[in-house]
Amino acid sequence: MPLPLPAPFDHHHRGAAQAQAHQQQQVVTDMGQAQGNWVGGRYPCGPAAAATPYVEHQKAVTIRNDVNLKKESLRIEPDEDNPGKFLVAFTFDATVSGSMTIIFFAKEGEDCNLTPMKENHIAPMTVHFPQGLGQKFRQPSGTGVELLTFEETELVKVGNMDIYPLAVKAEAIPGAPNGSDGSPESGAMNSQITLAVFEKEKGEFRTRVAKQILWVNGMRYELQEIYGIGNSVEGDLDGNDPGKECVICLSEPRDTTVLPCRHMCMCSGCAKVLRFQTNRCPICRQPVERLLEITVNNGSEE
Repeated sequence: MPLPLPAPFDHHHRGAAQAQAHQQQQVVTDMGQAQGNWVGGRYPCGPAAAATPYVEHQKAVTIRNDVNLKKESLRIEPDEDNPGKFLVAFTFDATVSGSMTIIFFAKEGEDCNLTPMKENHIAPMTVHFPQGLGQKFRQPSGTGVELLTFEETELVKVGNMDIYPLAVKAEAIPGAPNGSDGSPESGAMNSQITLAVFEKEKGEFRTRVAKQILWVNGMRYELQEIYGIGNSVEGDLDGNDPGKECVICLSEPRDTTVLPCRHMCMCSGCAKVLRFQTNRCPICRQPVERLLEITVNNGSEE
């Protein structure tokens, strides 16, 4: 009896079987990958939202400044008795007596000490003052500066070695009797330093304050403007003036400043909630690094 021949090889069905097995394997593989992306037993709707950066909230520490030069009042005036020379003038407040020192071309050193870099051309001069608010200061005639003897580039910008064309150092004498013109006591005194440059406009020089520094109890602080704090301080005492309320709730008074843009625009309650929702300033939309809560004394208790 002849032996039975083997069945013909079905290439078509073999290929289909392999393809089916490959598809099943691919499905299992894909499902395994997909299960690895499951969140809480379900597919996520999209990429996870980025967490809002944490914004630090701080309370301001009050620092007493005994002498304050009002920087918007700083100016130079012609010396009528000495043509070509100019005198420094400004308005200041002082809760104690002290001294004002005018230095041209000054460099700040350690512990806020100022070094005159052109002392041979124009020496520093010091004037003592009593306690009092709204005092007017003007250099004595004959002690001014002749600006035309210097290069204009030296006057209108800060030098390469951080040399400022004009510096005013207001030093407070703690414990001095009111109205006393006594000499400074031994040891470091609290002071305020105003550093300025000159600007030439229509052929005439005027001053522009570059920075103000406080030296209090051995610590250096650089003063910065806070935008909107004037609205919180000025006005009636019942707090009903428009422009004083928080820009978020529109009811509570502003007491929190956004840093580094320095917009005082929120109350502390809204600031604490907002810092977990966004890191953008409500006014300028710049990134927020810190929130600073400031207690403003509007004088209602005095």
